[in-house]
Amino acid sequence: MSSHQSDAARPLTPGAIALMLLLCLSWGFNQVAVKLALPDIPPMLQALIRSSGAILVLLVIARLRGAKMFERDGTLVPGLIAGVIFGIEFVLIYRGLLLTSASRAVVFLYTAPFFVALGSYVFLGERLRASQWGGLALCFAGVALAIGVPQADVDASVLWGDLMIVGGGALWAATTLIVKTTALLKAPAEKGLGYQVALSIPILGLAAWIFGETLTKVPGPLALSLMVYQAVWVVGLTFLLWFSLVKAYSASKLSAFTFITPLFGVIASYFIMHDTLTPVFGAAALLVIAGLYLVNRPSPPVIDPLLNVTKT
Repeated sequence: MSSHQSDAARPLTPGAIALMLLLCLSWGFNQVAVKLALPDIPPMLQALIRSSGAILVLLVIARLRGAKMFERDGTLVPGLIAGVIFGIEFVLIYRGLLLTSASRAVVFLYTAPFFVALGSYVFLGERLRASQWGGLALCFAGVALAIGVPQADVDASVLWGDLMIVGGGALWAATTLIVKTTALLKAPAEKGLGYQVALSIPILGLAAWIFGETLTKVPGPLALSLMVYQAVWVVGLTFLLWFSLVKAYSASKLSAFTFITPLFGVIASYFIMHDTLTPVFGAAALLVIAGLYLVNRPSPPVIDPLLNVTKT
């Protein structure tokens, strides 16, 4: 059995599930953090600052763990490709947010698990059962219900924004698949993420310059603390944990868990920004939970009728 096939068959352990819940909670709050910092720091500059801070965090972690960041190990080409994709991903997401609503953006960004599932089927040999595809559909339906999509009165500019967000989701999936299918799979997680964060810095800097983003005032304490949260915790640590999990478990099963992120984002918005929660959110959460159960339910054993042998 190949390493890709064994990863696909390996069920998520309770520890991996708990870690994924922590990551999704962190990413859900990150959406609120970005919104709260916007009055002081434009979105593209936020992405630039957090990548710049995160690369320092990764270098410190790599030094403490003894990870070899600069030795030749066949990761240069896939690492550069993943880095360019990572940078363009956030350009698309942040520019798309200027054209479409945040609620639509959240839903369309989380098309990423579908791209991961399709790419895992094509490139990794992960064969999802019909129930697992149904689980992905339930998760997406739950997210759409929670955020309130579809919406009326959508014009061409909004659709362009939607397409840019979908493109960001597709590129997110692409970086996950590149890690699973190249030499990055055996490289330290710090190195794999380091390529992406380092390459995103010039891309995001160029984008901020092209779109004319500047700081009109010295950011306040809240904005600065939120940037520390984004740079150190979100990119520097949770993204590192994510890629460590991607190397060990099924990409499609892990990606399905990210559907919880926007639900955590809605909850964070309720407590921090005083947004309204409705009974619809409860129904949406049940759809997501049911979908995750279907995606991550262990495969039933298969009985060979001739040999009467149970196969897993």
